[in-house]
Amino acid sequence: MNNIREVFSSNLKRFRAARGFSQAKLAEKIGSSYHYVGMLETKKKFPSSEMIHKLSSALSIDPTELFMREISPETAMKNSQKAAFEDVGEAVNRFISDYIAGKVQKLDEEIEEKGD
Repeated sequence: MNNIREVFSSNLKRFRAARGFSQAKLAEKIGSSYHYVGMLETKKKFPSSEMIHKLSSALSIDPTELFMREISPETAMKNSQKAAFEDVGEAVNRFISDYIAGKVQKLDEEIEEKGD
């Protein structure tokens, strides 16, 4: 589920069902038709920002929740591990670069002392 319309439509259906609303009941709450709600849920329409606000208010959720992908705990763990490895890799690279720069500077200083 990568497409924003897929994520939105899936979340809209899920939140609507969780509230026990039919498409008609949700449509009534947002001042629209059940046909429009159906088209949102089948990705045939995409809502305006005003409609997103109405939908989230009717569903008692934050508007951003309509666009959040559900991530399995396993995927969340792998993403965290990847981020941690990237952080460690960056730290190791900085350490090695700083160490080498220090050694080069020390050698430059020794060369200058012998050249004087």
